[in-house]
Amino acid sequence: MTDPLSEVVQMLRPQGVFSKRIAAAGAWGVRYSALGQPGFSVVLEGSCRLAVDNEPEIVLKQGDFVLLPTTPPFEMTGFRDVEPVPMDPRQMTGEDLDADYTAGAKPEVRILGGSFVFDSPDAALLSSLLPTIVHVRGVERFQALVPLVADEALQDRPGRALVLTRLVEILLVEALRTTATPQTPPGLLRGLADRTLAPAIQAMHASVGAPWTVAQLAAVAALSRSAFYERFTRNIGMPPMEYLMAWRMALARDLLRHDDLGIVEVGHRVGYGSASAFSTAFSRHTGESPSSYARRTARRQVKAPQLQAV
Repeated sequence: MTDPLSEVVQMLRPQGVFSKRIAAAGAWGVRYSALGQPGFSVVLEGSCRLAVDNEPEIVLKQGDFVLLPTTPPFEMTGFRDVEPVPMDPRQMTGEDLDADYTAGAKPEVRILGGSFVFDSPDAALLSSLLPTIVHVRGVERFQALVPLVADEALQDRPGRALVLTRLVEILLVEALRTTATPQTPPGLLRGLADRTLAPAIQAMHASVGAPWTVAQLAAVAALSRSAFYERFTRNIGMPPMEYLMAWRMALARDLLRHDDLGIVEVGHRVGYGSASAFSTAFSRHTGESPSSYARRTARRQVKAPQLQAV
């Protein structure tokens, strides 16, 4: 069976994980400006407060994992009133890899923070299908993973960066599927948690090139056309055909960048019977022709960003 969540994560093509260790005690606080790419935090020891703009404050405890798919502005503080120190994660350098806010005292909290690097022009679209905050606590599978991350983060062993990359990628997938519930904010996770909608979403991903109609998808979900349209839009955050078009174009761009396929074959795979029909739809959606896009991205090199903190 097609797994839409795995497809989304794979299409994001994570290229690495950049991390920062934070130790703090007493009156401390940091306010980070928006990063615009996925960031994460793992509380290795102790507890602290996390306040993401326009979201309820969360008290993070040891073992908690937090993913911010687009990392808007946020504050991370202790439990005393303090004016947070402003930080711009995009301006950080190698000298900022570790932060000590203990003023010489014994650390009350240790945090591993960082960001993913995604090699996908559709990272914003794919991230928009996820909640603003993914917060995981008390999940048994995480109880085994978090100590491994903590041990690797606090030691400077050879291969540390590679091991951390793999471990945090696993945490990412575990976090997303763990938080897929009907109470999740509108997006792909909430849609997949809806047992009525999930078969239709899986069908779209399994046969993305099929000439789907709302009526056909409604039949897969065993709903009337109007009921399916309303339920899909409410849970996913966009109408069915808009979602299908966005996914087709994201898949087309991925194929054009990473597979040695011609325009006709790519168009066929995403549901277009001719190169001209595909080119018209692609140009309308992206602002350039498939051939132009393929040439422009053929020699594109992923530029590794500076080490960053969340």
